[in-house]
Amino acid sequence: MDELNSNWDLQEDDNIKDSYVAVSTSEIDTAAQLMAEGTVEIDPVKVARVRNKIDWHILPLMCTLYWIQFMDKTTLGSAAILGIRYVQLGTLSRAVVLGTIFYLSYLLFEYPQNLALQRFPVGRWMSINIFIWGIALCAHAACNNFTGLFLVRSILGACEGSITAGFMIVSSMFYTRNEQTLRVGYWFLMNGTAQIISGFISFGTLHIKTEGFEPWQWCLPHCRLMSITGVLTLITAVAFWSVLLFPDSPTNAWFLTREERTIAVRRLKENQTGVENKHFKIEQFNEALRDPKTWLFALFSALNNVPNSLTNQNQIIVASFGFTYLQTTLLGCVDGIIEIVTIFTGVHLATRLRDARAYVGALYFIPNLIGVLLLNVLPWSNRIGLLCANWLTGVGTTGFVLSLSWLSNVTAGHTKRVTVNAIMLIAYCIGNAAGPFMWQERFRPRNRVPWTIIGLCYLTCPILMLAIRRRLAAENAQRDRELPDETYDSVYVKVAGTDGSPVKRKIDKEFLDMTDIQNRDFRYVL
Repeated sequence: MDELNSNWDLQEDDNIKDSYVAVSTSEIDTAAQLMAEGTVEIDPVKVARVRNKIDWHILPLMCTLYWIQFMDKTTLGSAAILGIRYVQLGTLSRAVVLGTIFYLSYLLFEYPQNLALQRFPVGRWMSINIFIWGIALCAHAACNNFTGLFLVRSILGACEGSITAGFMIVSSMFYTRNEQTLRVGYWFLMNGTAQIISGFISFGTLHIKTEGFEPWQWCLPHCRLMSITGVLTLITAVAFWSVLLFPDSPTNAWFLTREERTIAVRRLKENQTGVENKHFKIEQFNEALRDPKTWLFALFSALNNVPNSLTNQNQIIVASFGFTYLQTTLLGCVDGIIEIVTIFTGVHLATRLRDARAYVGALYFIPNLIGVLLLNVLPWSNRIGLLCANWLTGVGTTGFVLSLSWLSNVTAGHTKRVTVNAIMLIAYCIGNAAGPFMWQERFRPRNRVPWTIIGLCYLTCPILMLAIRRRLAAENAQRDRELPDETYDSVYVKVAGTDGSPVKRKIDKEFLDMTDIQNRDFRYVL
């Protein structure tokens, strides 16, 4: 209470006794001002129409960008099988460095990126990063040495730090808890689509014979492999810059009427997380650091992404089973199909089954463990069995997708949410940066040491998900035993009346930009 009272003055009023009046609307959620201007009847038909409008205007751009960013990230992996690993890098150690520098740069810029996402309009800030990212990607084709590739990969990592974090914020601003689980799954499964398309591009590249250029430098006649995704990225940047295409918040979404904006905000009341607040609150930052669940999610994120080094290793691994480069590029499309199917089914199960996020996530790690075991015990001559086992290791991506939406669901307070998002994504970077160092020449071709490490990660991750669930369930039970907290039930904000004179309007607790720990009515989804 003391922390919140630092932002509110206690005033006596003739009509409102013992009420808190906001000193400044900058201290509360941006949606509070909109909600204070009047009430709107919540009609289920209107709510469904508003949600559909949000879907049609928000999801296509989010899915497009996530598809492109994964295409961009995996260009190094695709190029590896086409010859860049041998022509450009010369040694495996340099390949490992290029796979790692992207995530080290991502890590370094992640928290500054999250602070900028809080301070500036989300869509505009992401568009600036996307534009720089597109230029860096186009520059890949001009690189003819390790130093050049090192630089452009560093720039890509720095810029991508805004994308997943920005999407997590946008998803929490526009969607309810259950809707977030589905929508995060929808834009994340675009990674699988990117793998399919990338596989076909690589397949076509191998058929191009042009003097003076290696296959990895081309994607179509007279178009270099990296350049085409770079151009697509630049086009997407322009779309995200325009508020007419990608709004920054439901409070200013151009495609919603004034009434629909109010409905869009009011329907998020069940989240108890508000929409956003542009004011950085140090007390929320400190709370995020003290909250044990922050570090449980971070540990899960780090361990879950150590195996993500397979993204740039997968085609090399499949080729080592004895498949030709042409076969390998096409077989890579199956990885994309598996990711699409497993994420889609996983998020729908988690949405339909009550309080089952941890259970569904843990369940989807079982095929991963089976795949790792088979890769270690199957005869090396059984290339079909090894290939199928390798495909099984891609099923567990669903667990990470569920953790992204789950973290947003169980964190309230905009500064706190920005902070925990940054910590989780920093842990994501640590896992991804450490992973490539497992793949050393001395472990080839069976790679038993890397696969054992991956197996241990896949064993620990479901245990962590279940541990997080147990902790949150215990906290919910504790709050159920507490007396109702009425401390912030009578909070009012000053707004201009119809005649221009200041009037006081009551603000729901859900829009006071309180944290999940401050708001004792908050219940964690499981």
